[in-house]
This record gives sequence, structure tokens and C-alpha cells, in this order.
Amino acid sequence: MNHIHEIWPNLSLFVTGGTAFEPYRRSFERLLGKPLIYQDSYLASEGFIAFQARPETHAMRLVLNNGLFYEFVPFNELNFDDDGQLRKSAETLTIDEVEEGVDYALLLTTCAGAWRYLIGDTVRFVNKDLSEIVITGRTKHFLSICGEHLSVDNMNQAVSHVSGILGIDIREFTVSGVKSGNHFAHHWYLGVDQPVDQRALVQTLDAQLMELNDDYRAERSAMLDQLRITTVPSHFFYDWQRIQGKMNGQSKVPRVMKSSQFAEWEQFVASQQSAL
Repeated sequence: MNHIHEIWPNLSLFVTGGTAFEPYRRSFERLLGKPLIYQDSYLASEGFIAFQARPETHAMRLVLNNGLFYEFVPFNELNFDDDGQLRKSAETLTIDEVEEGVDYALLLTTCAGAWRYLIGDTVRFVNKDLSEIVITGRTKHFLSICGEHLSVDNMNQAVSHVSGILGIDIREFTVSGVKSGNHFAHHWYLGVDQPVDQRALVQTLDAQLMELNDDYRAERSAMLDQLRITTVPSHFFYDWQRIQGKMNGQSKVPRVMKSSQFAEWEQFVASQQSAL
């Protein structure tokens, strides 16, 4: 068998949801015999939140008539602490008060009984008139050790661009902030199953992050040293999830790790490498 269309020749639509698809697109499309139409969706246990309503955009339209009431908390230092916890004095906005291009944490109240539940995602309005949003990350999964404010959306886009530029599949990744002398650095682990030029990988990822995020670019000339990259086999990430008891459809590889979890991850990687 050469591709999945030999089994399902009429397969033409693929609906995604629950995780950012872009980092997986390149490897997924290797399984296909012809292009597909992709449609993004945003659903959770609390309800169906949004769906891609127009093919010309990856943004998703909020569903405003299915028993969900939305509130939006600007995702900034005034409203969240360094661990991504909501402050008691946090400002909340209704949909008529939001602005395009700003990251918000999402609060949900539902007719099923949830009351102002912090779902954990951050979203950004790209078209307020059509109530269209993109998911930009998680309230606890962001990286800002010296003001670089790097979101998971930035990371996903950068990894996707690097995959295309270098012609490699990056199936999984995680990153953490580390000390680098008197400065700081980002240490990335990338799941790559093919040979890659390490220097080109570092330079390309760094360049993509600087292009996507002005704060990151500014800190790269100040307190943030050159990023570090360690490539590992993709299955390391899945083996790690399995050991953590999180190898299931509801759990994802954490894109950002705090220092304690990152230390455990590095110990695991070292043990796996020594066993090869």
C-alpha cells in the first residue's frame, strides 16, 4: 500500500480539533494520494465552541447560540501571574468589548451548570465582525523568562515553517527556559527521525521566531542568548507520555515545560539515549 487513498479513494475532507494541526501537516500529507480539504473545529467537554466557516481562512467562528456564554480575559501580567494563574483582580470583557489582535483567556458559563470556567485556552480575534478566532495557546503554556512573551501559536508556526524550509518532519517538540551564564536561553527538544544540519536548524528556527514575535527579537539582542536544540527520535515523546500515564486521546505533549518537569524530561531522554 502506497497511501491511504488506496483504501478510501473518496476521502476528501479532514476535520481537525483538539490540537494544533500545522506541526503535523507535512508528515500527515505523506500518507495521502491526493490533497484534502481541511476544516478546523474547536470543541471541549463544556460545549462546541467554534468551527471554520470559510475555506479561505484558518480562523474559526464562535458559536453564539448553543447555550454558552463567553467572557474574555486579556492575557497579560495584570490578569495572570507567572504560572498562568488567574489573578483575583482580573479584568473580564464581553464579546462586544474585545479587540482584534489581542490574546484573551476564555471563560465559559454554560446552561449545563459550568460557571465562569477558565477553560485554559487563549484565543485571538482575527475578524470581530464575523466573531472569528484562532487558538493561540494555553494559559500555562507560554514562555516569557525575560519578556519575550512567546506563545504556543508562535512556536507552532515557527516549527511548521522550519519543517518546510529544511524539508524535514518535526513530529513533536517541547521547550523550556534555562540559565545561560548571566543571561537566559530557550532549550528546544525536537522530534526528528531523519538527518538534519544542526547549525541550520538552530539558525532557521531562531530566525522564524524573531520574524513572528517582536518581543522575542528584541530580547535576542538583550537578555536572551542563542537558542539550543536537541533532536531526539519522535517516539521518545510518546514513550514519555506513556510513562506519565498520559498516552490517550485527551493528553498532549506539553509544548512548554517548567524547570522541574524539564529536569525529569532530560533525565528520561538521557536514559533512553544510553539504552540505544
